[in-house]
Amino acid sequence: MSAADDRRFEILHAIVTDFVDTQEPIGSKALVERHQLGVSSATVRNDMAFLEAEGYITQPHTSSGRVPTDKGYRLFVDRISEIKPLSSAERRAILSVLDSGVDLDDVLRRSVKLLAQLTRQVAVIQYPVLSTASVRHLEVVALSPSRLLLVVITDTGRVEQRMATLRNPIDEETVALLRDMFSKALDGQRLEDASVAVAELATHAPRELQEPVVTIATVLVETLVERGEDRLVLGGTSNLARSAADFTPATGGMDTVLEALEEQVVVLKLLAHTQRTGTVTVQIGEETNTENLRSTSVVSTGYGASGTVFGSVGVVGPTRMDYPGTIASVAAVAKYVGEVLADR
Repeated sequence: MSAADDRRFEILHAIVTDFVDTQEPIGSKALVERHQLGVSSATVRNDMAFLEAEGYITQPHTSSGRVPTDKGYRLFVDRISEIKPLSSAERRAILSVLDSGVDLDDVLRRSVKLLAQLTRQVAVIQYPVLSTASVRHLEVVALSPSRLLLVVITDTGRVEQRMATLRNPIDEETVALLRDMFSKALDGQRLEDASVAVAELATHAPRELQEPVVTIATVLVETLVERGEDRLVLGGTSNLARSAADFTPATGGMDTVLEALEEQVVVLKLLAHTQRTGTVTVQIGEETNTENLRSTSVVSTGYGASGTVFGSVGVVGPTRMDYPGTIASVAAVAKYVGEVLADR
């Protein structure tokens, strides 16, 4: 980068920062007064003209200052060299809130509530994806001699419960034998492998256990095979009201954003860009490839543990957002959600 390019980026950085803070178009005079740019007002005006010609800033009204474009935000985000770290107190507070969750549902609800509070945006988290998980424990409980409760607990904290109804009643000794057989076959297995192991048990089961084993195996295979109804938890949709002025009629207004957020398929597609933990993805405006979200940005990352991605977490808000702070908050919440779920 040349000295002129560095200077122009510094001016763009100042415009983005001031516009996020004030929501007012930024003029050259304000830049010179607020920032130690080390150049004359004439140079600032020339550099702003260059940035406008290149599409990084635009003039919303005649005789007004300039505001960043999606292209300007993109350059700003790409050149963020340091993510604003959270304080020790903030990190402890996040871990304390999440660690107090009583189960997976509670942890995820706490996560989106906390992230929405930290960023003042709409927060969203994806339930752990079954295909990436492993079986931590399988429990078989006899509710009656012919009705069994099957409980599958994964290493992501997900709990799946299913009923199995047998044609013929069985005693407690047989229940214990079945529990031991299926536990040995499944414990520690990735779900995509576990369904195969269950099918093999059904094929090679002793004749006297054939009927209950096949019944249990059939129920478990339906449970273990990945389903297409990935679930999401959203929080902080009321935060959109604080940014109502950012959603202009030209882009459909705030109603179109709310409509898009109600479509889980749309949100899941946005989160699909996030495939790794530790890497935050930022989609700005038209990069979302969603007509109703042209005036928004999506900041997301994967959460998980030991190199395994359980799901994705992120925020949706106007393109005029505090990107450094939002990226830091999303990364921190994702880190601690993964740690909390892995320890359960």
